[in-house]
Amino acid sequence: MDLSALQPLLARCAGVRTACVGDLMVDRFVYGDVARVSPEAPIPVLARTRELTMLGGCGNVARNVAALGGHAALVGLVGGDAEAREAMRLVAAEPGVEGFLVTDAARPTTLKTRFVSSGQQLLRVDLEETHPVSGEVEARLIRTIRDVAADVGVILLSDYGKGVVTPAVVAACRTAAQGGAQVIVDSKARSFARYGAVHVVKPNAVELAYATEMPTETDNEVEAALLRALELCEARSVLVTRASKGISLAERGQPVRHFRSVPREVFDASGAGDTTLAALGLALAAGSAIEDAVAFALLASGVAVGKVGTATVSPEELIEAALSAHLAPAEAKVATVLRMTAEVARWRERGLKVGFTNGCFDILHRGHVAYLAQARSWCDRLIVGVNSDRSVRALKGPDRPVNDIESRALVLAGLGSVDLVVPFDEDTPLQLIDAARPDVLVKGSDYAEDEVVGAAEVRSWGGEVRLATLVDGYSTTAAILKMASAKEDTT
Repeated sequence: MDLSALQPLLARCAGVRTACVGDLMVDRFVYGDVARVSPEAPIPVLARTRELTMLGGCGNVARNVAALGGHAALVGLVGGDAEAREAMRLVAAEPGVEGFLVTDAARPTTLKTRFVSSGQQLLRVDLEETHPVSGEVEARLIRTIRDVAADVGVILLSDYGKGVVTPAVVAACRTAAQGGAQVIVDSKARSFARYGAVHVVKPNAVELAYATEMPTETDNEVEAALLRALELCEARSVLVTRASKGISLAERGQPVRHFRSVPREVFDASGAGDTTLAALGLALAAGSAIEDAVAFALLASGVAVGKVGTATVSPEELIEAALSAHLAPAEAKVATVLRMTAEVARWRERGLKVGFTNGCFDILHRGHVAYLAQARSWCDRLIVGVNSDRSVRALKGPDRPVNDIESRALVLAGLGSVDLVVPFDEDTPLQLIDAARPDVLVKGSDYAEDEVVGAAEVRSWGGEVRLATLVDGYSTTAAILKMASAKEDTT
């Protein structure tokens, strides 16, 4: 989705009312380091360092709606336990989300606890009860849906098979939508027929295969499975999310269409389906055509999978992603300080070590390439601060730089060893170092460690300073002198 379509859509999404109904969960992420194997069994020992707790299931859908500028009325079920109180606290802390939670003291609040080290999940432990709700609890859910969903633009129904999405609850959603709302179902169920005449059923490829008993690897297989799904249910359309293969859509009376996504680095797919559901529903409620809604959902889910946990995405992140998608790979690496800090935060969430170095890099030569390659070997991600033209003149004199900042930044960004290039206008990179807070600060071996700008600051937060080996005989000054000498010889 290009920026000319994205920005008006984001404006239309602002304030759109949605109802997010279904299986509510509490997602807990326990992070730590693994340095040894237990002597009791052949299993890793996780040394816990931090813990994050957030809403999952329909709660994460509501969070994503709110993050994109909409308003979410959240209808879900909790138990009479500590996790229920945690869920209520999390709902109250979410601007744009209004909670209408029904309590069933006879069942636990669904809790998923994930143990993570170095960006990889080691184990997930679930606490849940999956039998369908009934009696007074079901009646309270239905009354709540009727009360809160009467004036919404879309009803987003999350069916994770935890017992909330009963036939009566689905019927209540369809009835509430008679005023003009659409009903979109994120389904994990074996049968899509249980939802009746909803507008969209949205499984992933595995769930579509499960519901149709057909393969879903290739485009042709997906097309056949989607058409079969339409035969087996009353939904107006079935939309399947296919991870890196994008989204495929089957509408009654129309050929199956495939929508491709921009390839992205996937760190954590937890909750990506919730982001897709929220973005798709919000766009449709804002009056978008299905093609634009799908493109919006693809963009949002692509940003979400690059984050840790059941993440939300903001309009600013979507705008940046849309811009980056239309840039050459090197151009996409050139960043502002604001974007750098956001990238560093995401890298740190993944447990990656961040390195930083800086310089004028006026005429890139072999020595620079070797220097940056060595710097990158000491970290997982390398930021290069590059002096602005004014800053170079202040350091090197009025005849420098030879190449302007745009040229120097793009050439640096074209190197595989460089992950981000950030221009700075100050005489020293200290402000940039403070903003990045790198784990490793790298400078050339022609400096002593205590002479390196930012060394004391980096050590103060537990980082290290390393000096890279310089290649003899290569420097920008020498290159300039050589060119000047050659020019004199020809005159």
